[in-house]
Amino acid sequence: MAEIIIKTVESRADLKKFIAFPNRLFREVPSYIPPLNSDERKLLTDKNPSLEHCSLELFLAWRDGQVVGRVAAIINRAVNEHWNKKAVRFGWFDFVEDYDVFSALLNKVVDYGRRHSMNEIEGPFGFTDLDKECWAIDNFDARQNMSTLYNPEYYVRFIERAGYEIKCRWQQYAMPANQPVPDKVARLNGLIMEKYHIRLLKFKRRKEIYPYAVKFFHTLNSSFKDLYDFVPLTDREIEVYIKEYFPFINLDFCHFIVDQDDNLIGFGLSVPDLSDAYKKAGGSLFPFGWYHLLKALRKFDTIDLLLNGVHPDWQKRGVHSIYYSEMNIKAIEHNVHTAYTNPQIIGNEAVKVWEHQYNVTPLMQRAVFGKKIE
Repeated sequence: MAEIIIKTVESRADLKKFIAFPNRLFREVPSYIPPLNSDERKLLTDKNPSLEHCSLELFLAWRDGQVVGRVAAIINRAVNEHWNKKAVRFGWFDFVEDYDVFSALLNKVVDYGRRHSMNEIEGPFGFTDLDKECWAIDNFDARQNMSTLYNPEYYVRFIERAGYEIKCRWQQYAMPANQPVPDKVARLNGLIMEKYHIRLLKFKRRKEIYPYAVKFFHTLNSSFKDLYDFVPLTDREIEVYIKEYFPFINLDFCHFIVDQDDNLIGFGLSVPDLSDAYKKAGGSLFPFGWYHLLKALRKFDTIDLLLNGVHPDWQKRGVHSIYYSEMNIKAIEHNVHTAYTNPQIIGNEAVKVWEHQYNVTPLMQRAVFGKKIE
């Protein structure tokens, strides 16, 4: 068999091949959702504000003049300092079904970690928790969305063969979005809001949301702070996220809860399901990618439950139930029949609400893997 050659990504042409590889590898896989090439370039170049506190090196695996795999080696200094660890991350890890290709790429990440005095490796991760992370470990052909990673079964088989262990597990769910809010839940929500003097914001114009944008990310930082490997977003990262994503938020599916002093204490943010539009775009906004995305934003019958959280000072007071009920109401108004959750760490508060108050169907479990570097 021909030799496997691992090369560092050094040019724009190399980066283009790095971004394009999974689109070619999974072209015939119905559940694979190609990301936008422009979004990938922003993440993997100096346009990404996370690179102010992260180190990055990209590798391509070649055989017989063809790319057969790719991987990103990431050292997130903020995460390591926050959690008192010395870990190198692997991400953007895709490869043909060949253990030698897998092993050669992963060894490059390990070597990169050693050169920077790291003593463990973990992944798949991005730069922040808003990037794609964790592999499916069951139901590999289940529905994906634009914010989750696709991986075939052999990814997990290979990583386990290499001696890596699961470090954390996530669960995704599907649920009927148009199931009515139980009368008991509606009454309880009203009592909670009256008791604690809190209110649910309803936005009619986009400019009304921007005064709460920074508050939203600060509450996200606080509510996610104890989640596995989470590190608070920096002011620069928050600035970029607001600029790139807030202009496209559907106001009917943006549910912010504030206290009597207008502090944002909880949030539930959903987006129209764009998976089919992303597939039709094929990674490119031009010439027709924009059309498919805009059409999907205007007309949809499924949604993705993108982000939700409650400030630690307000947890275990029923705040989760308030914004989930409002999501439910808006879904019925928009004739949305199905909602899909993003991966949720098993056992967290949101999962408890879904499992006890709603008719949910487990979609797939996901995991990140790790190992000590010897």
